[in-house]
Amino acid sequence: MQVPSQVEYERATSVPHALTLLGRPDHRVLAGGHSLIPMMKLRLAQPGVLVDINGLAELAYIKLDGGQLRIGALARHADLLDSAVAGDRFPIFHDAERVVADPIVRLWGTIGGSLCQADPSEDLSAVFAAVRATAVIRGQDGDREVPVREFHRGPYETVIGPGELLAEIRVPVTTGTGSAYEKVARRVGDWSVAAAAAVLQLDHGTVKQAGIGLTAVGAEHFVAAEAEDFLRGRPATEENFAQAATIAAEHCHPVADQRGPEDYKRHLVAELTTRALRRAAGRASHAAGKTA
Repeated sequence: MQVPSQVEYERATSVPHALTLLGRPDHRVLAGGHSLIPMMKLRLAQPGVLVDINGLAELAYIKLDGGQLRIGALARHADLLDSAVAGDRFPIFHDAERVVADPIVRLWGTIGGSLCQADPSEDLSAVFAAVRATAVIRGQDGDREVPVREFHRGPYETVIGPGELLAEIRVPVTTGTGSAYEKVARRVGDWSVAAAAAVLQLDHGTVKQAGIGLTAVGAEHFVAAEAEDFLRGRPATEENFAQAATIAAEHCHPVADQRGPEDYKRHLVAELTTRALRRAAGRASHAAGKTA
């Protein structure tokens, strides 16, 4: 089946208008549409009402505000890839966006749409989990903030309720921080076989804070929490990175599929996590050297 079922179409003209439309039952938000439309064609998704929010320019921005990087939900992948403001402080965003799909998808697909799709193989979900971002969810009664690590309830399910809309993602900016993303896919632009995101805040060579996100391997909330706990307070050494990576591989839950068996995916988790931690540490040291 390659034809969507019948659906009503509504185009939101403002955020309040969108919130009103989203209060209707059986709705789905249309942003970039690169995930939703194929699912509708296959009738894996059959919404009754399609709410198009592409005209909401007030949700398309990337900017620094005090100690936070603020990313509007309708910012496109290409915007994040091109953003010096984001890339200078978090190279992980540029790492990840370079391997998200292809240029056409990056020009049209949105950051908020990627998070809300909640696909287990989604790159940015692990990245935002690693940087400890906060999702700002807007409703008729105002905004509420949810840590990205609590945003996904499971595959294709988030905490966004009826009449609510993901409006913004906020990332805390800290000094002495480096970040990186490593991914293996079967071909360029494909979903991950496995991927690892790493964020390290260093203090004189010691890990003050660590963030490790994993993609496509069944990590709860896309996070390798046990590996983070191991690293915190330890020297940023190759030996400790390798041990943390082993812990990450032991605590994820990959599923054998056409992309590979479980043991292969665990091997990738260990290797990619080590690489990402190594690059993140190098970038943190370089950033510290520039400010010294």
